[in-house]
Amino acid sequence: MAASAAEKYSEDGLPPFTPMPWSEFPPNSDHQGLSNLSLLERSLKEIRAAIPSKYFIRDMRKGMLYLARDVLMATVVLSLATTIDPYFKQAATRELLTPLGSEVARWAAWSVYWWFQGLIFTGIWVIGHECGHGAFSDHKIVNDVLGFITHTILWTPYFSWKISHHRHHNNHASMERDEVYVPKTREDLNIPDEVAGQEIDYDEIFGDTPIYTLYMLIRQQLLAFPAYLPNSILFTKAQRNAVIVSNVGIAAMVWAVSHACITHGTANVIKYYGIPWLEVTHWFIMITYLHHTDPTLPHYRNKEWNFQRGAAATIDRNFLGWQGRFFLHDVAHYHVIHHFFPKMPFYHGYEATQHLRAFIGDHYAYSNKPAFQALWESYNKCQFVENEGDVLFYRDRKGHAVRRPADQYRVQSIKSQ
Repeated sequence: MAASAAEKYSEDGLPPFTPMPWSEFPPNSDHQGLSNLSLLERSLKEIRAAIPSKYFIRDMRKGMLYLARDVLMATVVLSLATTIDPYFKQAATRELLTPLGSEVARWAAWSVYWWFQGLIFTGIWVIGHECGHGAFSDHKIVNDVLGFITHTILWTPYFSWKISHHRHHNNHASMERDEVYVPKTREDLNIPDEVAGQEIDYDEIFGDTPIYTLYMLIRQQLLAFPAYLPNSILFTKAQRNAVIVSNVGIAAMVWAVSHACITHGTANVIKYYGIPWLEVTHWFIMITYLHHTDPTLPHYRNKEWNFQRGAAATIDRNFLGWQGRFFLHDVAHYHVIHHFFPKMPFYHGYEATQHLRAFIGDHYAYSNKPAFQALWESYNKCQFVENEGDVLFYRDRKGHAVRRPADQYRVQSIKSQ
């Protein structure tokens, strides 16, 4: 049965993918009479022109209201959490629910707090993300002060992250220049080339048990946290002072949390702050991973990469439904438009995406798959890409892809003996 399934797999039968064509038109030319083929050849100026200019306007007052809302929610939820232990430990409650029932209800209440406070904290982190892109305000000083505060209290070195994150945006989906979730190649994983008539034992190479795979996935979600050193090759000499300021902020957080542990007790700091913060780490790693990792998304090498193609090589997801929209400020729902225009405020994402989607057509990627299902499937299906070729798609643990480059971009993956 397994052999029969393997025989049915054929690269020729996969849906072909043609990258988004790209050329510059004269700035004042009239494109209304162009053919459908020509309409696909879009410069970034054309894509921007297809989106009403009002969606590029930053409203600092509106941004401040969103930030104030998040801080207020965090304060209210924290205040409510202070009543959990006193209520469920009091004699009347233990008598009403029984001691065991009271303990179960107490930890259930803490779980509800951790879930929602984690989402609220992540929303505050997203506001800092907006600041880092200059999307929060027209004023750089406002962006940097608020971004520094919101990210530092959530243990992200703001200026260091801002510098490296901008590099990612400028090079997304480039195998040579991107720095975030760049696929491993067949050679990186020491997987031999496919040769006609010879079978590769992929089970031996990727023979992890589901439990081990789950462990590695959880480790990625909780431990993939950035660390930045001023003398790192990631930064220029001109950027080192900003990196140092970021690190001073993190050092201040070390002192503040240590002092809070001494004053209020380590257990309380973990319950009220530590676990929600850990959720922030989980959520933004999960969100960014799912933005950029999907078996249907291309990666590019050499001349086939350009900014527009890289921006389109990300995917919008219905992440946590209404909770993702409300608490996380649509950061996952409308990420494609963000990659095209990072300075566009998040609160214009929905409307702007409708125009972008109409303009670039099938090159817009969207998934309605539940977030945790998408995480599991992407983690298992996105294992490596080929050593050769300028348009690439992930292969799974059997060496299979779900999409292939169109014939003019295709490199034969199976070599002759």
